[in-house]
Amino acid sequence: MLTRLTDPDQLKELLGIPFTPEQTACITAPPAPQVIVAGAGSGKTTVMAARVVWLVGTGQVAPEQVLGLTFTNKAAGELAERVRKALVRAGVTDPDAIDPDAIDPDDPPGEPVISTYHAFAGRLLTDHGLRIGLEPTSRLLADATRYQLAARVLREAPGPYPALTRSFADLVSDLLALDSELAEHLVRPEELRAWDAGLLNTLAGVKLGNADLRKVPETAAARRELAELVVRYRAAKRERDLLDFGDQIALSAALAGVAEVGRLLRDEFRVVLLDEYQDTSVAQRVLLAGLFGAGTGHPVTAVGDPCQAIYGWRGASVANLDDFPEHFAHADGRPATRQALSENRRSGGRLLDLANDLAEPLRAMHAGVQALRPAPGAERDGTVRCALLRTHAEEMDWIADSVAHLVRTGTAPGEIAVLCRTATDFAEIQGALVARDVPVEVVGLSGLLHLPEVADLVAVCEVLQDPGANASLVRLLTGPRWRIGPRDLALLGRRARLLVTHARVGDADDPDRRLAEAVEGVDPAEVISLADALDTFLELPFDSDRQDDGLPFSPDARVRFARLATELRELRRSLSDPLMDVLHRVLAVTGLEVELSASPHALAARRRETLSNFLDVAAAFAAGDQEASLLAFLGFLRTAAQYEKGLDNALPGGENTVKVLTAHKSKGLEWDVVAVPGLVKGTFPSSQGREKWTAQAKVLPHALRGDTATLPDVEAWDSRGMRAFHEAMKDHQHTEELRLGYVTFTRPRTLLLGSGHWWGPSQKKPRGPSDFLRALYDHCAAGHGEIEAWADEPEEDEENPALHTAS
Repeated sequence: MLTRLTDPDQLKELLGIPFTPEQTACITAPPAPQVIVAGAGSGKTTVMAARVVWLVGTGQVAPEQVLGLTFTNKAAGELAERVRKALVRAGVTDPDAIDPDAIDPDDPPGEPVISTYHAFAGRLLTDHGLRIGLEPTSRLLADATRYQLAARVLREAPGPYPALTRSFADLVSDLLALDSELAEHLVRPEELRAWDAGLLNTLAGVKLGNADLRKVPETAAARRELAELVVRYRAAKRERDLLDFGDQIALSAALAGVAEVGRLLRDEFRVVLLDEYQDTSVAQRVLLAGLFGAGTGHPVTAVGDPCQAIYGWRGASVANLDDFPEHFAHADGRPATRQALSENRRSGGRLLDLANDLAEPLRAMHAGVQALRPAPGAERDGTVRCALLRTHAEEMDWIADSVAHLVRTGTAPGEIAVLCRTATDFAEIQGALVARDVPVEVVGLSGLLHLPEVADLVAVCEVLQDPGANASLVRLLTGPRWRIGPRDLALLGRRARLLVTHARVGDADDPDRRLAEAVEGVDPAEVISLADALDTFLELPFDSDRQDDGLPFSPDARVRFARLATELRELRRSLSDPLMDVLHRVLAVTGLEVELSASPHALAARRRETLSNFLDVAAAFAAGDQEASLLAFLGFLRTAAQYEKGLDNALPGGENTVKVLTAHKSKGLEWDVVAVPGLVKGTFPSSQGREKWTAQAKVLPHALRGDTATLPDVEAWDSRGMRAFHEAMKDHQHTEELRLGYVTFTRPRTLLLGSGHWWGPSQKKPRGPSDFLRALYDHCAAGHGEIEAWADEPEEDEENPALHTAS
């Protein structure tokens, strides 16, 4: 006999969950639009599943009339499983109790539709795409095909494109980034080109008094050319009946403007649940509000937390959550109800006190956000331990020793995570834990790219593909295999400058500046190339008139330069081969695999595993397009490295290992113990702001974005206006870093380890504790944790000991 729910207490008893009054209010709210501001660890997934049970169990809706949307396949699967189990556990549905012979094949018992936002958009286009002229044969692009197609468009574009001076692999990722931003904000490339043309006209009559101002017209000109390439890229997709995720959402948003489509969807899905709503883009909001909002009063429940809105850099708009009551108003015009979940059942109260203090400015910025409360009885639970060490090396040892001690004293490695602001320290952390026999896993592609075995392989590939990839070549030359010292490296740079001087007699450009630009990836048409200089060691006298240009290279360096040049020349012959063949040939010819075997045994095994994981990524990339080239793959890797904040979908595996990952990738996860190294000035919170549209051609100008009201912009084209814009962007960055800190410090259940250092691995000036580490120190000093070490600030004339060690 199926249960009929009549009372909230009955629901608590059936599900065995002691819901708080806040949760009960959200679960049992009438079927009408509402937004739930759900703090970290407050049980939002539990509430969403219970709300489905309540609405189905009280007879207000059938299971198949419920639509739930979230971001990842993993999250959708978890939500679907939670809903299914809750329905069965509450006795609201019981498939096993139904006689199979009694089931009507044309109308079987339904279950809720739980999907990702992108999959829902794809289904919408399949069902209704013909209404806007979209053929049902359109296929979704795999990553390999996207990058391969973008590379092909760039190669075949007639040009010239004088303003596009970045390397080819950079331009591939820039093209795709701009295409994505245009789709996310529903802006046509032609609109962007017209806007930038207007900006160039404005700036033509303005005195551009500093470098930042002079960069703006250069960027606008480059963005106009890049937008033209976006037009070509989109035409190439249409010719092949291909769509990417951005196309799916943008086209679906257009469909949402067709009244009949919204009416059909509202009839089909009487209740809609939107998860992680603070992470939706402008285009996704237009799609969802067009179908289920816009004054229809449809029963939509959105759940999210503005304090955890950490994906603004990739198109998410926290304003969607703030403005939900207006976008999804009742039919009579009243704003949607706003509710809150604030009891955290994950972390101890002392950890929550720290997070609440940190998030106080965020709570003031957003409506409906409340401070987190611990579960009854957990007020005194949770510990913070912090340390400020003298050097970066000492900090790595402190983190590794702390984790190793926890593992030896009974904490399962799988219950520990090391969360970093960037992936820069991943290799040191992994090596230190392996040396202490602690099982460890670096999570995600962006993490793999920072491990030396993968970074060396990618560096070789970069040099093969682009003779101007000076930074990658320097990595190889100074690495353990070639061991070129600073003197010979400087001489190679001088020879590279001489080559350009000979090629362009009378060039007025400063060669030192050109070399710096080349290393930074600016890559002018005739760039100073260390690879070209390397090739001269394969030839007879570089310049017989000048007797080998008189540069006093050491004999060992001459031999090593010639050997590396021979190796690279041999590898370049096979660049047109399939991607996996190229990668395996690089490994074989360069001896990277042999180098791994020379590492200490445990580390060698871990490095072989890392390399194998990376080759699996490459194989998966190539499987999507048999013609996938090394160039396309490097563009893909460039994007992953640049957005090391969770762009790739890899999640921690189930192995019993300590997880090392970026703070961005930790959202939605939890561990007993979380260690956060690198809490130093400029690193976490980071002083490196979001890329500015005034300096990056791939970034959409703020005035064209759908969330322009939430972003600072340039008020006047003079030094003062530019300075004000940069300061406002710093404030904006500070807010985003606060959100990331809040996410990071709410991941642990019982123990938070936070650390920093004075002397970095290569810095001439000391760093010192960041605001986050000082907050941890104050928290511990108030009696809520332990200060394990706190090194004194270095004297004014003191030098970084790491620099002496390195020399």
